This record gives sequence, structure tokens and C-alpha cells, in this order.
Amino acid sequence: MKLVLLEDVDKLGKRGNVVSVKDGYGRNFLIPRKLAMPATEGNLKQIELEAKKYKVKEAKEETDAQSMKGDLEKLSLTIPMKAGEADVLFGSVTSADIASALEKEGYTIDKRKIDIGEPIKRLGVYHVPIKLFRTVTAEVKVWVVKE
Repeated sequence: MKLVLLEDVDKLGKRGNVVSVKDGYGRNFLIPRKLAMPATEGNLKQIELEAKKYKVKEAKEETDAQSMKGDLEKLSLTIPMKAGEADVLFGSVTSADIASALEKEGYTIDKRKIDIGEPIKRLGVYHVPIKLFRTVTAEVKVWVVKE
């Protein structure tokens, strides 16, 4: 089955690519989730028109992400947490905690874009990567201090 991708799909292709997939994968996964549509002549022409608009929009988003990266890398967040002996936290600092601290600073960032790996469980200074765009990642300094 030949399909035109409407979104980037990992290990398959980028938006606008024509790909060949098994019938079941296309019919049961890609098409219902609006990730792809059948590769007909009309659909291909429609995708070409949308691709031009998408490139302009994507370029704008990338420049916005670059400017936000500069602002975020200057930022230093302080998150107070309750800690016991040996500087071990009673809870942990998660990406949701960092997202709410960023929101207090005036930045609305989805917690899924904050990549801390595993929750922070000790006091200290951490450099947390935030994926703003496919090619743009900012690092924010997070201070976890005793409450």
C-alpha cells in the first residue's frame, strides 16, 4: 500500500514522503491516526501545496525556538524541596515540577519536552535539556535547594 505521510513518523519517513507499507499497518494504524493518506494524484497535489505552507511555518517556529533558547539558557531556576540527611530529597523533582517553575518565570513549555531522564532525588545543580524544536535544544540550570 502506498501512502503519503501527513506527519513525521519515526523509522518510516518525514512529512510529505510517499512510502510503501503493509496494508494492515496503513489501514489500521497510519490512516485512522491521520498520520498518512492514500497516495492518489489528487492527494499528492494537495500535499505539495501544504508542504510550501508547512516549510514557511516550520522556519518561523525554528527561529522562535532559537530566540527562546537564548532566553532559557540565561535562566536559572530554584526549586525548594524538603530533604533529609545526606541531601536526599523526600520526594523527587520531575519534569512537571520544572515545567511549573518555568511557567512562574513566564515560559509555557510542555513537560514532555523536558528531558531529565529520571527524577532528581538529591540536592544540587542540574543542567536540564529542553527540546524546543527538532533541531533546537536548550539547557536550563536547575538549583534544587533545601526548603
